[in-house]
Amino acid sequence: MQEKKAWAINGLVGILLLIALLGAAAYFLAIKELIPGIILLIIAISFGTGITIVQPNQSVVVMFLGKYMGSIRESGIFITTPFTVRRTISLRVRNFNSKKLKVNDVQGNPIEIAAVIVFKVVDAAKAVFDVDRYEQFVEIQSETAVRHVATKYPYDTFEDVTLTLRGNAEEVSNELTSELQARLNVSGVEVIEARLTHLAYSTEIAQAMLQRQQASAIISARKQIVEGAVGMAQDAIQRLEQDGVIDLDDERRVTMINNLLVSIVSEKGTQPVINTGSLYQ
Repeated sequence: MQEKKAWAINGLVGILLLIALLGAAAYFLAIKELIPGIILLIIAISFGTGITIVQPNQSVVVMFLGKYMGSIRESGIFITTPFTVRRTISLRVRNFNSKKLKVNDVQGNPIEIAAVIVFKVVDAAKAVFDVDRYEQFVEIQSETAVRHVATKYPYDTFEDVTLTLRGNAEEVSNELTSELQARLNVSGVEVIEARLTHLAYSTEIAQAMLQRQQASAIISARKQIVEGAVGMAQDAIQRLEQDGVIDLDDERRVTMINNLLVSIVSEKGTQPVINTGSLYQ
């Protein structure tokens, strides 16, 4: 089904024509010319059934005896085909929040997820004839798309080797928008934006996953600290030896590196011990 323009004339011109027909019918009935008067009255009533008012950002789908006659998108008052059934479809931008869905991410962890969908109708004929109750169709397909995207990625990871639902919100939103648009093309709906509004671990594992996140964060931080400390210790030894400040054997080099690592890696400030010599020296 493809949308097309319905036959319609300007409503003001049509109303003037309608008034003229009614006046002529009244004149003929007044002079007791019944047949012309009745014919003109029937024509006027027929024209009156075609009066249609279209609000801004709305489309009126015109149907006559089960056949799609076209749509009226211009706002204003019009007279279209008489004795037609007309259905008004809003072309305004709308949005809705999906329900909180409980799904498993790619790693099998149960999570709660929800999204806000911003959309509008761009083809009123498809919205009316190709799907039944397009608003409900959009809602169900949105939940299906959110579930599908949620199962493709992990909730979170500290290794930065893959996309995650929590760490790559923009990429996830773009993919959700693309997938939802592909599902809704049949209904004549354009998806403007689809963005996650709620994302959390399910309640039964939330505490355990929080501890796991904290442990992963601590391990990641300690790893970075150790790598930095090793590099600093190596630089310090190399500079001391290159400048000829000291000449260390292997044992003293190991001792100095150990002291430097302890000083850098320790969570608390280290306390130096000053050797002032022995009493018997």
